[in-house]
Amino acid sequence: MYEELKALIEKSDNIVFFGGAGVSTESGIPDFRSVDGLYNQKYKYPPERILSHSFFMSNTADFYDFYRDKMICTQAKPNKAHIALARLEQQGKLKAVVTQNIDGLHQAAGSKKVYELHGSVMRNYCMRCRKFYDLSAITESKGIPKCSCGGTIKPDVVLYEEGLDDDTVRKAVRAISKAEVLIIGGTSLNVYPAAGFLNYFEGDKIVLLNKSETLFDERADIVIRDPIGQVLGECVL
Repeated sequence: MYEELKALIEKSDNIVFFGGAGVSTESGIPDFRSVDGLYNQKYKYPPERILSHSFFMSNTADFYDFYRDKMICTQAKPNKAHIALARLEQQGKLKAVVTQNIDGLHQAAGSKKVYELHGSVMRNYCMRCRKFYDLSAITESKGIPKCSCGGTIKPDVVLYEEGLDDDTVRKAVRAISKAEVLIIGGTSLNVYPAAGFLNYFEGDKIVLLNKSETLFDERADIVIRDPIGQVLGECVL
């Protein structure tokens, strides 16, 4: 399968990558839905509730206690998968990364065209005056981070009960629909509406890199169960 994937990458110059949490677990960032994921750990409130818009609004201090502890990994570095994808973009082969992750590691590896469906921990904004802040506004503050105007600073991430950014959705769907090769990696494809974007693909080949089975497996031309960093590290020259 590795040789087949290498050959496919070598001959294509219109690839789009669609990725999920499994892309970043090799960088030490925990996922949500695995046996050891955040959703299977015990907290005062269920993580799904903590990461909702209504909880953020009504229990902002508790939200930030969890968010700083579990959602921000400042020590994480890009792994072989991030680096390989950035290299493919530099070679003119990869047209876009569409990611469900919020960690900013694709950009840290050098990728330029990244569509972050669920936002990014790297961006934060004041809910009152809309001034933007970088990650340090959260990490270097305690309790509820406040803007210079007195407003509450909110992470630019999509919480439960919130909709995806329309412009990001349009660009991601356009990239997927125009791709010749779609590489799907590190995602169970159980999170909607993001997983539904794959239905817009009208290209030639689908590659699926994931440790466990997905509902998309039978549509894929190549399925590899090995760690995604290992696969892309070996197949991207």
